[in-house]
Amino acid sequence: MRNRLSRALPVAVAVLAAVTVALPVSAATAAEPVPVSHAAPADHATYIVTVHPGLNPADVAHAYGITPLHVYRNTLNGFAARLSPQQAEDLRADLFVASVEKDGGVTATSSGPGV
Repeated sequence: MRNRLSRALPVAVAVLAAVTVALPVSAATAAEPVPVSHAAPADHATYIVTVHPGLNPADVAHAYGITPLHVYRNTLNGFAARLSPQQAEDLRADLFVASVEKDGGVTATSSGPGV
């Protein structure tokens, strides 16, 4: 039984994702995909978008017309992309998206051993 469920779950998620994107709903409840050019605008910030397990992050990005800078599948399930503020908000409202965080630099400092 577990094998059947483990095979059926990804198919069910893909079908649900396709139906959700294809269904017409009111503008107040649906996030319309916002197309972006293949060359990411330099003035848009880079975000890390994490999607729920079992979903293909590249498919989620494609559904919004987003060209990912990088797709992650090991440490997290998501993608990095330059997004407009509206795209970031639309993705945050998507049920298939777990989180949308602005990418930022990290620095490390050391105070010596034992700290």
